[in-house]
Amino acid sequence: MRSPRPSLALSALGCLLVLTGCGGGGFAGDSQARQNEDGQVTVRMLVNISPNLTQTYWEGLVKPFEQANPGIDVKIEAPTGKGVADTLPQQLAAGNAPDVVETLMADETLAQQLLDLTDQPWAKDTPLAEQAKLGGRIYTVGVGVQAQSLVFYNKTAFEKAGIEEPPTTFDEFDAAMGRLKDAGYLPLQTGGDFLTGLQLLQLSNPSRAQLHPAWQQDVKAGTIKAGESLLPYLERYRTWIDKGYVDENALGMKYADAETNFLSGKSGMYVMGSWFTATEAKAKKDFEVGVFPAPVDKGQTYPGPQGATLAAPYMILKSTPNKDAALKLVQWLVTDPAAVKSQLAQDGNFRTGVEREFTPLEKQVQEILDQAPQGVPQGEGYGDATLPKGFNAAWNTEVQGLYVGKSPKEVAEGVDRWVASKS
Repeated sequence: MRSPRPSLALSALGCLLVLTGCGGGGFAGDSQARQNEDGQVTVRMLVNISPNLTQTYWEGLVKPFEQANPGIDVKIEAPTGKGVADTLPQQLAAGNAPDVVETLMADETLAQQLLDLTDQPWAKDTPLAEQAKLGGRIYTVGVGVQAQSLVFYNKTAFEKAGIEEPPTTFDEFDAAMGRLKDAGYLPLQTGGDFLTGLQLLQLSNPSRAQLHPAWQQDVKAGTIKAGESLLPYLERYRTWIDKGYVDENALGMKYADAETNFLSGKSGMYVMGSWFTATEAKAKKDFEVGVFPAPVDKGQTYPGPQGATLAAPYMILKSTPNKDAALKLVQWLVTDPAAVKSQLAQDGNFRTGVEREFTPLEKQVQEILDQAPQGVPQGEGYGDATLPKGFNAAWNTEVQGLYVGKSPKEVAEGVDRWVASKS
């Protein structure tokens, strides 16, 4: 599973740029292409490692590329820190940066270290290429899309609760939770870790995007406040806690345990990104899981814009001594049909126009993506629609305050103080 990554903070990069330089120069000792004993060029690729994306998987993925390009050896590198976002700054500081990085998105600071891919003809046709542009330039290219604003539900629970159709508005969503509770189910599965705030962002995307189409840009410009604009959803969430629609002790539950709880049939609904389909496909259960787009406010268009993030994003460090080989590898990873299908299937991701073998649940998600009027960034966002790094984590901390006595207004004000402190 590819982690939802509520925060991909690279706060250390600001000072690292001073050390490494912001120009086109490379790092110490990297003036010539790295070659191994067989005369092959070695391309180092730092990747996300997870239960789905194992070291073995990555090595198997690039093997056909190496066979087709015998002069290039791809070295898969796992994070040495907590993750890629933690490892890359360490490598930059040590003058030991990889050639290719998977899993991060470019921001204004990191872009100074990246190869500009705008002039690569193949780059503009990759998923969300236009939306992820930074200052009109392409620095990140991806394999597919992760749908974010999805509500997975237990079809047996809905049947027992007498819910004939998935809710389309938040009022209907509330009513469905009431029926699920009466039927003996925990209406909405949530948990601690990053899950609490992530789910509320995912749920609010379709409505927020209709009220504030350029939400991240407007928050950054100071024309609206992040917390204040999301206050109605905080107020609604507080009622869910009060009515027992979510577990009042949810903060003590780990992300993985929340997934297990839903898949064991104890709860009616679970808000999560499309990567959950990969987990669901492997789970043993005695009920069928369905999915519907997150509800919207009364009077809004349904389905609304779908929260979307780039799946398997790749970037190339401009300091690489192996530019041609790195470009060839990244182009192959995001355009080769077999490589694309493998990555999409392995981590439960999607790409319009790419046919692969779908599970029934994956097919529903692809239909939701196809029918959505547009895909929109959530939380910190990406490209020019980006909030200060760390927003998702700060938002999550404040939302969890609802469980320990903070009012929705206090939570919103805490979010806005954090944003103001980073401006």
